[in-house]
Amino acid sequence: MYTALTGHPPASPDSPLATDENEEIGSALWQLASDLTRLRATPDAPPGVQEATAALQHLAVLAAEDPDARVSELAALQSELDSCIQVAPDGPYLVTNPVTITNWLGEPLRALPQMALCRCGASETKPLCDGSHSRIEFNGDKNSQRVPDQRDSYEGTAVTVLDNRGLCAHSGFCTDRLPTVFRAGEDPFVAPSGGRQDEIERAVRACPSGALGYAVDGMDAAPPRRGPAIEVSKDGPYRVTGGIPLVDGGPRNAGASSEHYSLCRCGHSQNKPFCSGMHYYAGFSDPALSDEPTLFEWAGGLPALTRMTQYFYTKYVPSDPLLGPLFARMSPDHPERVAAWLAETFGGPKLYTEQYGGYDHMVAEHAGKALTEEWRARWAQLITRAADDAGLPTDPEFRAAFVSYIEWGSRIAVENSQPGATPPPHMPIPRWWWVCNATPGARISALAAPEPESAVALPTPESPLSFARDIKPLFRERDRKSMSFAFDLWSHADVATHAEAILHRLEQGSMPCDGAWPADRVEVFARWIAADTPE
Repeated sequence: MYTALTGHPPASPDSPLATDENEEIGSALWQLASDLTRLRATPDAPPGVQEATAALQHLAVLAAEDPDARVSELAALQSELDSCIQVAPDGPYLVTNPVTITNWLGEPLRALPQMALCRCGASETKPLCDGSHSRIEFNGDKNSQRVPDQRDSYEGTAVTVLDNRGLCAHSGFCTDRLPTVFRAGEDPFVAPSGGRQDEIERAVRACPSGALGYAVDGMDAAPPRRGPAIEVSKDGPYRVTGGIPLVDGGPRNAGASSEHYSLCRCGHSQNKPFCSGMHYYAGFSDPALSDEPTLFEWAGGLPALTRMTQYFYTKYVPSDPLLGPLFARMSPDHPERVAAWLAETFGGPKLYTEQYGGYDHMVAEHAGKALTEEWRARWAQLITRAADDAGLPTDPEFRAAFVSYIEWGSRIAVENSQPGATPPPHMPIPRWWWVCNATPGARISALAAPEPESAVALPTPESPLSFARDIKPLFRERDRKSMSFAFDLWSHADVATHAEAILHRLEQGSMPCDGAWPADRVEVFARWIAADTPE
């Protein structure tokens, strides 16, 4: 719609578009959005009105000089409406008055009072709908060949596990974290005697689709208590928590939870609107991480870090003779606080600063506690175990950075906790990075499959040389990554600056690290240097 009005596409879903050229259009968009929001605020507004309202609210906010103020004004116009998600026939999810929407890293997305979230999988502005469902003639019906809707019961010694395969989104949370109980590819799927009761309960509560439940002494366990939220998971469904009502979603599966459920985002589920795991087979994917992801991104964001701290404070701390008494009086949200600190430290959003008081608050939490080295070492040991339990990455590069911060940060905490310590006030929360800039991909794993060698056409001895045509192709992507901590082998300026040192290593046979260059390649590089490193 914006393109039709202006002749130019919007830059991105969150970038303001206010310019002198667009001021008049912005004013018109705001008037239209306000009028339609008032219409939407009436009870039982049809899906078409809701979808149009979502589009105009989005455009009006993009074009606003003060987007936050516009969002507040629109929210006031429809404040009487209850929060809900309505499934439009063969169309998007119409979200009314959402509280929290995050991406898979836990980073907040701008929540508008009325939103249309893509469910056909074809939108170019994911997670927002761009109308592609009409273009591709999306069908929102369930597949008659879907997995049967049947809730099975598996009785164990202390706990009975309840499972509906027809509702499973195949996120793998249960099979990855407790494979002795939830056994992929085996029949029966559930072996309730394969784990401790607390482990089973934790795994069931982590199930995002609601397929899993459990009962103790014949009584179904109560669902978790969480605030209403929508997570746009990576390459997968919308994960809804907090009991947001789902309208026009069709009959619910047997035993389905109303507190949490997973909604299809790829458009291929056999159990629409719920996810059935078909995104794996459909090749549905979100944009890849950057070439240099932050530790926060590589770890899996706030959800992964929160999962780790919850394992730590619920699985390890209570039974540990050293740490149990130390944390006996911690606040109920302590795991979330520690996860927010780590998220910010590892390059994520400033959650701890904005929500919990930042550096000064963390220092105050440790002041006067006289922490000991014995306590610190045990904390560092168990938080690393919790990282394993939570499924944080195990590659050497991430674990080197993770452990280095745990060691550094915990020793700073011990230092700051001593009587008479005077930590510097009002400091920013530290920002941690990869050790020696060794990012994932900078090193080729010894277990990786051999990379096929591409043939490189060498210039004749009489040919004039250029970096772009003759030198850059000599360096593979793996060579570039392995040296990225020092310079860029695909940059003329960098290679020219370090040319003599590179030549020395090539002649020695110590570069590349997986095998020396043939003599004719080394000779080409030497000739390029002798020719004064032409571009």
